[in-house]
Amino acid sequence: MALIPLEEPTTKRIPPDTFSLWALAFRPFYLLAAALAVIAIPVWAVAFSGGLQLPIPGMWWHAHEMIFGFAAAVIIGFLFTAGRNWTGLDTPSGAPLALLAGLWLAGRLAMAFGSGAWVAVIDIAFLPVAAVLLLRVLVKAKSKRNYFVGVLPGLLALANLVFHLAVLQVIDADPLMAMHLALGLIVVLETIIGGRVIPMFTFNGIRGIKQWRDKRVDWAAAIATGVALLLWATGAGTWAAPVSIIAALLQAVRVGGWNPWATRKVSLLWILHLSYMWIPIGLALIGLAQLGVLPRTAGIHALAIGATGGLIIGMITRTALGHTGRMLVAGPMETAAYVLVQLAVLIRVLTVVAIPAAAVGGIHAAATVWSLGFLLYLWRYTPFLLRARVDGKEG
Repeated sequence: MALIPLEEPTTKRIPPDTFSLWALAFRPFYLLAAALAVIAIPVWAVAFSGGLQLPIPGMWWHAHEMIFGFAAAVIIGFLFTAGRNWTGLDTPSGAPLALLAGLWLAGRLAMAFGSGAWVAVIDIAFLPVAAVLLLRVLVKAKSKRNYFVGVLPGLLALANLVFHLAVLQVIDADPLMAMHLALGLIVVLETIIGGRVIPMFTFNGIRGIKQWRDKRVDWAAAIATGVALLLWATGAGTWAAPVSIIAALLQAVRVGGWNPWATRKVSLLWILHLSYMWIPIGLALIGLAQLGVLPRTAGIHALAIGATGGLIIGMITRTALGHTGRMLVAGPMETAAYVLVQLAVLIRVLTVVAIPAAAVGGIHAAATVWSLGFLLYLWRYTPFLLRARVDGKEG
């Protein structure tokens, strides 16, 4: 009797040692962002002390590269990867993804070694291209709920354009205003995406946890935050302070309802809650700065290092583990990276607020621990991001 051959499996397994850097956007962009975090902050610290001359004033370069280099890379890597999950449609991979990453890298090199209109053209190109590619997928899938996050890269591109026009003196504006507008956009994105995923991750990760959520509070917090940061960035004056305080209170109520204390023993969760808490802290500090009580840099770094840097290190570990087929567990190296990034914001903010005489030392200390945190990420996650998923699936 003839043997009937077994049917071949419909899904081909990918060997774990397969080079897969261009399989999904999170892979190259998380690596590039972490590498920039390790390099750019020490460069800024040296430039701040007068040991290095940058093509544009150091403060402008530092703010620009952290927003449009570091944060933008993570945002695009995350949104392209999430966009595939939201829509079921493919986002750029392979050669198109490599070209997009190359466009980002060209912008970083141009900003590091040149100045003038040609630098602006190269640097500006990345975000509009990414915005078009992301929106095309969202619109094709009619994913209306996510249109805002699809538009966000375009809004960041507009802020980047304003920055370069101001630097080139084409318009009469402070380049840092464009940076503050961009930071505000990113914090609003964190408010929206964080409000979706942080309580969900917490509910799924801690059995029996009790949480409180109200859509009215969510909307009020997001709107108040956006308005407060817009007023602050544009120098709107007396209204910025009370609106910032109101936004801080709403954000504090919101994150408190997610039960952050229950996550204290789970590193992969507490890093997200603790980082999100820097949003109400940052808004409160900005409000106090508007009243002339504190320097404005305290609130800026609470939002930029504490909220944005903290949420980034938390999400690029969590999503990298999940999308490479690994268990969602933070080990000692991840926990150390989380602690170092949080230590960076504590040093940077406290030396400004409580020990102004130590501000310069605080910059160097914060730069050191920040860079060590992202260096740990590179050490552990580079092999994960270069190679195929451990479960043999695509992605």
